[in-house]
Amino acid sequence: MMNWFIVILNISKTHLLSKIKQTAIAALGVTFGIGAFIILMSFMTGLNGLLDGLILDRTPHVHVYNEIKQTNNQPVKLFDELSNNMNVVSSVKPKQTQLKIHNALPIINHLNHDPKVKIALPQVKTQVFYVAGAIELNGIVTGINPKDESAYFNFHNYIVSGSAEDLENNSNAILIGIGAAKKMSLKMGDRVQLATAKGDIIPLKIVGFFQSGLADIDNVQSYVNLKTAQRILGENESYITDINLKLHNIEDAVPMAKMLSKQYNLTAIDINTANAQFETGTSIRNLITYAVSFTLLIVAGFGIYNILNMMIYEKMNDIAILKATGFSGFDVKLIFISQAVIIGFIGGILGLILGFVVSTIISHLPFETEALPTIKTFPVNFNYVYYVVGMVFAMISTFLAGYLPAQKAQRIDPVEIIRGQ
Repeated sequence: MMNWFIVILNISKTHLLSKIKQTAIAALGVTFGIGAFIILMSFMTGLNGLLDGLILDRTPHVHVYNEIKQTNNQPVKLFDELSNNMNVVSSVKPKQTQLKIHNALPIINHLNHDPKVKIALPQVKTQVFYVAGAIELNGIVTGINPKDESAYFNFHNYIVSGSAEDLENNSNAILIGIGAAKKMSLKMGDRVQLATAKGDIIPLKIVGFFQSGLADIDNVQSYVNLKTAQRILGENESYITDINLKLHNIEDAVPMAKMLSKQYNLTAIDINTANAQFETGTSIRNLITYAVSFTLLIVAGFGIYNILNMMIYEKMNDIAILKATGFSGFDVKLIFISQAVIIGFIGGILGLILGFVVSTIISHLPFETEALPTIKTFPVNFNYVYYVVGMVFAMISTFLAGYLPAQKAQRIDPVEIIRGQ
C-alpha cells in the first residue's frame, strides 16, 4: 500500500517537474490569492479595530444618568374648562431640578458587587466657561477618577501631554482638550479660570492636554479629578451626575440597562443604542472585507482549475500509457488530485509567508495624523485565524479545482488515444 502511494506521488512529481512553468504559475496563483486574502483581512480588520477602539474604548457599556424630562401633566391640563381654548403661559421659569443622581454612592456600591459588572465609575459633569485673559469659551468639565478611567476605559491613550497621575494627585489641576487650548493659546503650566453657572470663578493649573480625534469634543471638553469637580460646584462627595459601567460580557449591556432604568428610575443607555449607527457602519465594512477576500480565493481556485485542465489535455498520451501498463482509472484520478493538492500546499505556504511579510511591512509604515495622536503606524491585525483559514481554503479550493479534471482523466479510454495518434 505504501509503495503504491509512493509510486503515485513520484508520478505526480514527475508530471509537475516536467511542466515546471505551468506548475509555478498555478502555485503562484494560489500564493497571490492566499497572500492577498491575508493582507486584506489583516489590514481591514486592523483598521476596523482602530475605529472601533476610538469609539468603543471610551464608551461605557451602560451609561446611567438622571435625565431632566418634561412633565407629562402640565398645569393647564388641571383645568378642564381651558382644554378647548388656546392657552398662553407667560413668565416661564426653568424647573429647579438637579442633574444629581440621588443615592448615587449606595447605587455604585451595589453595582460594584454585581457579578456581571467589572467596574462602576462615578463622574460629575457640568457646563462652564473657560476664561484666559480676554478670551472666553464655553465648555464641559468632567470630574473623573483618572487612574480607574485609564485602567478600564483607556483614558491615558488620549493624553498627548501630562499624565493621568498628575490629574489624580492635584486638586487644582485640569487636563484640557487640545482644541480649546489652541484657541486660548494655553500651554503646560498655565492657569485657566473656570466660570460656573453660579458665577463662581475657579482658577486651575493645566497639567496636560488630551486629544480624542473628534474636534467637537476636543474644542469643549476638559477633565479634573472627581473631588475638584465637586468643589467647583460647591457640592459634597455624594454629588454624582453620571455612572459608567464596564461589564464582563458586553452582551449583558441591553438587559442591564433596562433593569437599572426600571429599578432606580434613571435613564440608562446601553452601548448598542448609543452607537447604533457606528455598529451599522462596522458591519458593512466587515461584510465588504469578507466578500472581497473570498472573491480573491475563488478567482485563484478557477485559475488552478484551468491550468490542471490544460495539463490533462497535454498529458493524454501519458494517461494512455499509464492505463495500458496496468494503472486503474482511480490511480490516474489520484495522480491528478495529488498534483492539485501539492500545488495548493506549496502555493498556500508561500501565500502565508507573502501575507505575513507584506503585513509586517505595512505595520511599520508611518501613519501620523493630528486626528489620531496615539497612532504612529498603520494598524494591522495579526490574528492567526486568518492564516489558518487561508491555508485550509487553499487546500480545499485546489482539491476541488483538481477533482473535476481528475474525473475526466479517470474516464479516458487509452485505446481511443492510441488510435488517434
